Amino acid sequence: MRAYDPSADEALLNRAYVYAMRMHGSQTRASGDPYFAHPIEVAGILTDYKLDTATIVTALLHDVIEDTEAKREDIDRLFSPEIGELVEGVTKLSRLETTADHKRQAENLRKFILAVSKDVRVLLVKLADRLHNMRTLHFIASAAKRERIARETLDIYAPLARSIGCHRICSELEELAFAHLNPVARDAIIRRLDSLRARQGKSIALVSEEIVQRLNEAEVPARVLGREKTPFSIWRKLQRKSVGFAQLSDIYAFRVIVDSEDDCYRALGVIHRAWSMVPDRFKDLISTPKRNNYRSIHTTVVGPRAARIELQIRTELMDRVAEQGVAAHWRYKNETYGFDPEEAEREGGSDPLENLRQLVQVLDQGGDAEDLLEHAKMEMFLDQVFVFTPKGKLITLPAGAMPLDFAYAVHSDVGDTCIGVKVNGELRPLRTSLQNGDVIEVIRGSKAAPPPDWRSLTVSGRARSAIRRLIRLTEKEEFQRLGRSTLEQTFARAGKNLAEVSLRPALDRFATQTDAELMDAVGRGRISPTQVLETVFPGLKDTERAAASARRRIEDGETAHFYVRGGGLTPGVALHFMPCCDPMPGDRIVGIVEKDKGLAVHTIDCPVLAAFEDHEELWRDLQWTPEAERNTLSDASLKATIRDAPGALGQICTIIGEAGGNIVGINLRHRHSDFFDADFRVEVKDAKHLTHIAAALRACPAVETVDRAQS
Repeated sequence: MRAYDPSADEALLNRAYVYAMRMHGSQTRASGDPYFAHPIEVAGILTDYKLDTATIVTALLHDVIEDTEAKREDIDRLFSPEIGELVEGVTKLSRLETTADHKRQAENLRKFILAVSKDVRVLLVKLADRLHNMRTLHFIASAAKRERIARETLDIYAPLARSIGCHRICSELEELAFAHLNPVARDAIIRRLDSLRARQGKSIALVSEEIVQRLNEAEVPARVLGREKTPFSIWRKLQRKSVGFAQLSDIYAFRVIVDSEDDCYRALGVIHRAWSMVPDRFKDLISTPKRNNYRSIHTTVVGPRAARIELQIRTELMDRVAEQGVAAHWRYKNETYGFDPEEAEREGGSDPLENLRQLVQVLDQGGDAEDLLEHAKMEMFLDQVFVFTPKGKLITLPAGAMPLDFAYAVHSDVGDTCIGVKVNGELRPLRTSLQNGDVIEVIRGSKAAPPPDWRSLTVSGRARSAIRRLIRLTEKEEFQRLGRSTLEQTFARAGKNLAEVSLRPALDRFATQTDAELMDAVGRGRISPTQVLETVFPGLKDTERAAASARRRIEDGETAHFYVRGGGLTPGVALHFMPCCDPMPGDRIVGIVEKDKGLAVHTIDCPVLAAFEDHEELWRDLQWTPEAERNTLSDASLKATIRDAPGALGQICTIIGEAGGNIVGINLRHRHSDFFDADFRVEVKDAKHLTHIAAALRACPAVETVDRAQS
């Protein structure tokens, strides 16, 4: 610390070091190392980011309240109230034994976000804590526990690191989690990268030299660094985009580091005059920074030897902020050391907690813990789009945002009463995707009413949470009915009759006051119907329990109301899930009224819907119920182009099986000398599961392309 902070309080650090060792005593970690080695490693990680004395002391003490006899009052007395508050903010929360993992995770996130919103140092210590735990995760014997920790890291902590700009921590957390969650896919990508590196290593070095030469000739001093995409970022792109490994154009990129902001634009001019720019591949993130204060110019050109080259142009400070986020702005100034808001502002940044305050707004809407978890993931993963109010005020929204997202970003009352929208002066549907530069005018009604198709009309956590609040006021009876129906079916599959039993044991276990409250919790998916069954009948046989919890297929007819809601559905209306697009949980869905037949359910992008564009009266906006999203199986079709080689088909079937898919049909067609096409009919849990399988296939060298099939 003395190397970057001459004012560091050595006596305070020594006291914290000794106190942590004494309190943790003979405790050991799964690796067999003394437990106090962990807080020392966490503190070491944070000194790499040059953080202040209070933060380093907090790192040394971050586990003493939870894992030893130390109390908050002891920390306040021995160190300071500031450090006591930081340590309490970082302290891990006790597990709730009667609560499912996802609920406990969500509840912890709720409390953690509230603590972080007061001081970003809480988050920095927690991220360093998680980073060291992930580095030593392989010492944990339980595979299920390793998977849970890795999933939590990928879902929560890596996005939190990204939200405050700490790319270096985010990237390492993602890679460590990826290695535990999907080692087969990671190894396949690493092998492809090794092969690519062997073929292109020399040419990449030559491209770097040529860029430097061009900039030197124009008298723009610069450093040029090569950068290779990480295996996880490649995997995420294979999941997000329907392309194979060979079609990824940005596996290698170059970072051009210059002295000043003016030099960024001068360098851009030199590069664009030297080589042709690829259309739609340019972003000026200096004039419009990302929400985590990331600033850079991104461009792609057709460079030397006709190769597509992705470049990031930035200053030294921009590069440091891109890697370290808010930690880049801690510095020694006026004989003190700490966060320097003036430097952050000069760099075009803002309050380092501004990103997280949006999540606090989700809390303010009165959402429950699971809502927060869902919306927090959305807010942290999505990129952004810039739009304007009619008066010219800039509003930043997640990429893919729609008018309702804009309305709620302006004010919750505006969103609640939104009934229409004008985009650039023209009336547009509420499902219109907003583009950079659009001017949005909201048309308001006289009273608040949640749109029945809200999930297909919003992407931002803020909007979804506010609409959830409205829905809670209007849908309580529906959730109770759905919960009762769920329990009746679950009990019936186990050979029990819900009407003949008392639910008092379940009311006591799940802290609910009435049967109606329990039904509501089951209907919302907060309590599993199988948990209720096992609580009421604790001696249930394994066969009965398996029958009750087995996943069910989504079927046509009146019972489809168990899986789909919205669109003004009433009992007696039959639903038909159309084979042209195979709708499944996770897809955005709509219904088309069929005369004397009921509703035909399609995915929102089904080609068949084009025939109904001029018949808006036939459309019904639908959504999946929590029961459909948790406890069903669906059939889906994948079409793939495969290299014709011995064992190729076997490889693909193995990958599908390892990814949890069940092949129920294969059709081979269009066989040529080098390639053949194949259609796979696969049983999956939901659309996300299908995307996971497709991404795993794209990482296989034998697969040229793979996409979800539609008629």
